[in-house]
Amino acid sequence: MANSRANNPPRGECRQCWFHAYASREAHAHLGPREDCPQCVAHMGGRHPANMIVR
Repeated sequence: MANSRANNPPRGECRQCWFHAYASREAHAHLGPREDCPQCVAHMGGRHPANMIVR
């Protein structure tokens, strides 16, 4: 289970990116070696949906 830091992003941060950064093993357990995470790739370069940003 993810730690409390992974589940509590600060204001202005993307919830998904924060979780993937601080609970990386859990979030990326389904990936194979050297396989990119589709959710992380979709958010690269600041492409975060507005509803995922902590206000």
